[in-house]
Amino acid sequence: MDRREMLGTVGTLALAGLATHAFAADHAHHNHGKASKFQPLIAAAGDCMVKGEACLAHCLVLLGEGEKALAECAREVNQTLAICAALQKLAAQGAKATGAVAKVAINICIDCEKACKKHADKHAECKACMEACTECIKQCKAFAA
Repeated sequence: MDRREMLGTVGTLALAGLATHAFAADHAHHNHGKASKFQPLIAAAGDCMVKGEACLAHCLVLLGEGEKALAECAREVNQTLAICAALQKLAAQGAKATGAVAKVAINICIDCEKACKKHADKHAECKACMEACTECIKQCKAFAA
C-alpha cells in the first residue's frame, strides 16, 4: 500500500468514526422526554471514539513514515475503539449488559490512556485521546456492574 492509499484509508476510518458519533448524538433525542441514565456514558464513549479515530489515523500516518514508537499507541487505541463502539451502542439501547461492558472497558481504556500519555507532549492527537480515555474511565466506573 502506498502512502496515498494509506492516507485515503485513514481518512475513511476517521469519517466512519465521526459518522457513528454523529448518529448516536442525533438519535439521543428519541427517548421521548425521558433522559437516559446512561447519557454521560454514551457521550464519553462517543468522544473517546472520535478522539481515538483521530489518534489512530495520526499514528498510522507516522508508522507509515517509519516512526515505530507509535505502534503500541495505535494498537491500544484500536482496541479502545472496539470496546467504546460496543459500549456506546449498548448504553444507547439501555441494555442490561451495559454495566458489564463498562467494567471491561475500564481496563482497556486505562491501557490506551497509558499508551497515549507517552506521546501526549509531542502529539496533540495522543493528548486528546488520553483525555477522552480519562473521562470514559470515570464514566465507566460510575456505571460498571
